[in-house]
Amino acid sequence: MIFAVFLDTSHDARTEQIEEAPELLQRDGRWFSLRGGPRQPQPTDRAWDPVAVYAPDELTEEEFQDLFELNRKHVPELNLKY
Repeated sequence: MIFAVFLDTSHDARTEQIEEAPELLQRDGRWFSLRGGPRQPQPTDRAWDPVAVYAPDELTEEEFQDLFELNRKHVPELNLKY
């Protein structure tokens, strides 16, 4: 399984387990594009599933980077070493 992180707003990130990580996924009527991964985190005190990061398809790369940084506080998987 893949741990998918859907970055929606600066304070709203949803997560779910998915079997595959396609380039585009639709959630709640919005299209999300794959922006990172799936990548396997380095081992820590627990085993991690590969992580894939999605963001709204209409965002530019710069907007995605800003959204990613704002969500790092709320989503531990965004702070793992890969």
